[in-house]
Amino acid sequence: MGRFNLAQMNQGETKTIIDIQGGHGLIKRLESLGVRCGIRITKISSQLMRGPITIKVGNSQVALGYGMAKKIILE
Repeated sequence: MGRFNLAQMNQGETKTIIDIQGGHGLIKRLESLGVRCGIRITKISSQLMRGPITIKVGNSQVALGYGMAKKIILE
């Protein structure tokens, strides 16, 4: 298994978050959305280039910016 970020993940894939490479503020913001280490997420959609990325977390859908997505490391 390789390590890669959410922006590199293919649409429809389900992976586990192993790290969030960001500061305290980013980690708290993501945790408030239900995005934290150890959970499985599914990538629903993404825009071409650097648009928002939609993921499924549990029973919720969350849209994240490209910059945030690049800091979420998956395995």
